[in-house]
Amino acid sequence: MKLKLDGKSLTLEQIDSFLKSNLKVELTKEAKSKVKKARDLVEKWIKDDKVIYGVTTGFGEFANVKISKSDIEQLQENLIVSHSTGVGDNLPPFIVKIMMLLRVNALARGNSGIRLETLELLIEMINNNIIPVIPSQGSVGSSGDLAPLSHLVLALIGKGKVQVINDVHSPKAYLSKELSSKNVLKKFGLTPIRLKAKEGLALINGTQMMTAFASYICIKAKSLIKQVDISAALSHEALRATDKAYDVRLHELRPYKGQIETAENMLVLLNQSEIRNSHLENDPRVQDSYSLRCIPQIHGASRDTIDYVCSKVEIEINSVNDNPLIFPNEGDHLEGGNFHGQPIALVMDFMGIALSELANVSERRIERLVNGSLSSLPRFLTEHGGLNSGLMIAQYTAAALVSENKVLAHPASVDSIPTSANQEDHNSMGSIAARKCFNILKNVQKVIAIEMLTASQGIEFLKPLKCGLGTNAAYKEIRKYIKPLKKDRLLHDDIAKAIELLEKDIVLNAVEKEVKLY
Repeated sequence: MKLKLDGKSLTLEQIDSFLKSNLKVELTKEAKSKVKKARDLVEKWIKDDKVIYGVTTGFGEFANVKISKSDIEQLQENLIVSHSTGVGDNLPPFIVKIMMLLRVNALARGNSGIRLETLELLIEMINNNIIPVIPSQGSVGSSGDLAPLSHLVLALIGKGKVQVINDVHSPKAYLSKELSSKNVLKKFGLTPIRLKAKEGLALINGTQMMTAFASYICIKAKSLIKQVDISAALSHEALRATDKAYDVRLHELRPYKGQIETAENMLVLLNQSEIRNSHLENDPRVQDSYSLRCIPQIHGASRDTIDYVCSKVEIEINSVNDNPLIFPNEGDHLEGGNFHGQPIALVMDFMGIALSELANVSERRIERLVNGSLSSLPRFLTEHGGLNSGLMIAQYTAAALVSENKVLAHPASVDSIPTSANQEDHNSMGSIAARKCFNILKNVQKVIAIEMLTASQGIEFLKPLKCGLGTNAAYKEIRKYIKPLKKDRLLHDDIAKAIELLEKDIVLNAVEKEVKLY
């Protein structure tokens, strides 16, 4: 099975399959035809010695410097080596692989003037899992992700470093040996490309690093928003809360889509709960705390944000964002700013805030679970408190992650530092917003996993009463991997296993075999 790219129909679901199933990539016939047509026009312009930015001129502040025909190829190589200024830790290999996919998709529209053979070399690298080594820092999101994409192109011209990684999600992927791209390409029967006019600029003038992060974050957020409903429902069971606050009549009077869907998820998860039925009558509590009563409103708002952000990211992954852009049918080219990262910068900041809130409210439920005066459960969920600390410090870990997210959630997009002698006088900082959001996502996953672990321990003290259809499926799946806490043990291992269950959708898949979630 191959993923066919035409530059306009790629989806987040396809990107997910591309990574999980290691799908091969190819261009559609229509895309190949469009790429060739645009290239033919570029060749004609060069022959006619037409003045075109980045093709027969320098870059940025040097746009007014005319380049001779004899130096055009050297101009493109100089562009790549001079713009390869990245620093810091390397990008995760799976992010780089998405970057490669997205760059191919953007160029497949046939508005960039790249040669087909150059594009096909990039496809061959994807299909053979030849992953360029790219430092993570150095992009301000002005003319796209210039520095990271330059490091990607270094591998294409045989001057960069690569890793050969068949499973980019494997923990060992980060440990793969860095090799000379020239040697690796030769091993696979491939030849480094010699860049022609416009090609270097076409390859690096885009938002693919920030959008690769954004795509991955969206994929994971769509899963996470279901899992936080599951963790909240488990906490609801352990804290013996009321489900009155999820009544559809309430939410129809404030009809946000995410709020309604979250309320319905909670009711479905708790359906047939013996724990809930045990305190339907003679319960002195009138209503629960906000972290339980307002789950539909809090989770729902983040759910709506996730949907909004994903809709914008799907526009970006099917956009052409280099400069200048070529219009073969009209025989024209236009200098513009489609490379600017502002759309992704803003939505990544928004996504970071929305995800942070999920962890904020989750940590409040964790605190209620371990606080005996609030939960009516044994303090810190251990039968022999004092000798044992139980889950006391698990809440500390959640609190630390939530506090870290409060710092990370400060928007990057409100900042701008001019570059290129003030030619590029407003920059998006989209790559920084995306990298921050990625870190927020990882922290939120950990907090939700800790809530699942903590709530499951709370449920132990309510036996023999059983949970609802969905919550019982979640509880049983967790218990396949993590035993109840009878006395203190190395909690790091339990938390690590809970995080793995969340990241791999193991609990989610078990729940969705029993009940349907939005």
